[in-house]
Amino acid sequence: MLAELVGDARIVLIGESSHGTHEFYQARAAMTQWLIEEKGFGAVAAEADWPDAYRVNRYVRGLGEDTNADEALSGFERFPAWMWRNTVVRDFVEWLRTRNQRYESGALRQAGFYGLDLYSLHRSIQEVISYLDKVDPRAAARARARYACFDHACADDGQAYGFAAAFGAGPSCEREAVEQLVDVQRNALAYARQDGLLAEDELFYAQQNAQTVRDAEVYYRAMFSGRVTSWNLRDQHMAQTLGSLLTHLDRHLDAPPARIVVWAHNSHVGDARATEVWADGQLTLGQIVRERYGDESRSIGFSTYTGTVTAASEWGGIAQRKAVRPALHGSVEELFHQTADSFLVSARLSRDAEAPLDVVRLGRAIGVVYLPATERQSHYLHVRPADQFDAMIHIDQTRALEPLEVTSRWIAGENPETYPTGL
Repeated sequence: MLAELVGDARIVLIGESSHGTHEFYQARAAMTQWLIEEKGFGAVAAEADWPDAYRVNRYVRGLGEDTNADEALSGFERFPAWMWRNTVVRDFVEWLRTRNQRYESGALRQAGFYGLDLYSLHRSIQEVISYLDKVDPRAAARARARYACFDHACADDGQAYGFAAAFGAGPSCEREAVEQLVDVQRNALAYARQDGLLAEDELFYAQQNAQTVRDAEVYYRAMFSGRVTSWNLRDQHMAQTLGSLLTHLDRHLDAPPARIVVWAHNSHVGDARATEVWADGQLTLGQIVRERYGDESRSIGFSTYTGTVTAASEWGGIAQRKAVRPALHGSVEELFHQTADSFLVSARLSRDAEAPLDVVRLGRAIGVVYLPATERQSHYLHVRPADQFDAMIHIDQTRALEPLEVTSRWIAGENPETYPTGL
């Protein structure tokens, strides 16, 4: 059924209705392995920061200094680290490296691992300068001078920069970020003349870091002007990065067209036009991909009825193993719960599925924070599944994703809701 669904699509977006469910990650990894081995997909593009994911990319392609997947994933330090530093991703990364060892290091037929997100403002600055130090020291000096504008903000805290710039407590570095991006792009041809595929890859890595700095600068300033504006900037950046990656992987005319698997939350993978957020002007990566690539793209969402999930109770909080409440009445999850335990359903492939999936229902979305006390307000929105995704995979009962760094809080899990609070 997956083969029929994917067809000749070049981009397959695979979602998750939480950032902390083992079965979602496991099924997505298994599908991705099949797409790489059987369908010639050559890259995973994840809802992860560009520099951190590129460290993993070097590892799976036999490059860099890391000796195992745990080390390769150690760049993921920012909250929520468990999104990528978990047992399922670790095992997938090791599988991908072993698979790639069948091919020459850096060869076209190797499959890579990339990030689409923009939260790496200061790390991307460091990576641009590091690249230029090697290929063009004079350009590196110009980059240092421009990026020094960001020095007034707390290191690695883009929100602090955005707050200061938005409210006049510090300078805006928009001009400097744009100038540096243009500088790298202007000199790209000269840098690209260096021999070898690896030189092309490292140039592309630097260019995308410069683009990330520019987009992150805009994003962090916009955070304080409205949620929809900043959300749209982020998903537009993801779409731009995905498009640039596709172009980069397609650069050799003698190679087959590149095909990419995208890993991200349902809220990014799904089409915003089939959800209530569309009325507020919100865009999603999945919508943009459909508009740009049409039938060359597919999107797959996940759902669960109940179980446990790895999530925090507040932004920046520690990872906890939390009980997931049974889905609300009138939700997509309730409909699926009444149907079967685990299955894939697609209005695209089955006429019988069209009518029930074309009804507007509640759909659950658990991010890195889960607040069961305000379940309806915090985690549900109205959706029309037939148009939101090309297919959905339902797994009725699921368990929490296991972080590589397991805390005593995670092991203990949550006390039942009936537990005496006075004790």
